[in-house]
Amino acid sequence: MSVQVFGRRAVALSLVVLVSGCSVIDLGGSSSHSGSSADTRTECQRNPGPCMYEGPYEVGERDYAEEEARRLNRAEYERLLRSAGK
Repeated sequence: MSVQVFGRRAVALSLVVLVSGCSVIDLGGSSSHSGSSADTRTECQRNPGPCMYEGPYEVGERDYAEEEARRLNRAEYERLLRSAGK
């Protein structure tokens, strides 16, 4: 492998590592992201108002969202039943 090809690959790899590192330590400039999904989930459980979507839906999106909510509620209900039965 020539030195020039090796140098190009090293530069490309360095850029990938740098960008990955910035996203891991949240230096990417995303101020709207408030942490991990677990943090967001906990915050939405405590105060669901800001987490509710109030904009327009695309065609079929509302039906999908309602069905997904029913599925998640059923799954949580079944999980609670299993944990209460133990």
